[in-house]
Amino acid sequence: MAAGLKTHIRSNWSGAVLVCAKCSKRLGGGFGPKGKQPLGKALRKHLGLTKGRKAIAGVVDVKCLGVCPRGAVTMVNAAASREWLLVPEGADLDEVARAAGLA
Repeated sequence: MAAGLKTHIRSNWSGAVLVCAKCSKRLGGGFGPKGKQPLGKALRKHLGLTKGRKAIAGVVDVKCLGVCPRGAVTMVNAAASREWLLVPEGADLDEVARAAGLA
């Protein structure tokens, strides 16, 4: 490791969820009150989370998780990474948060 680099940075996250941005883009939104927001943004807004490491939990949009389901978005709870979630378009965000371990 190069001299002067930090090896650890603290965050306030109690958990982290990875959301496939490519799946959300293919749906053209599909979540939120009007059904026009991507899953990551709708979930953050629904739970009152901000972006960044100072938030209570992390909802991170990633490029592609490689599953690409039709009419759904792939989501991974980082604490339970052996089971991935396929969230159908227009799903109830309370249920999604519960399934992801955020609520």
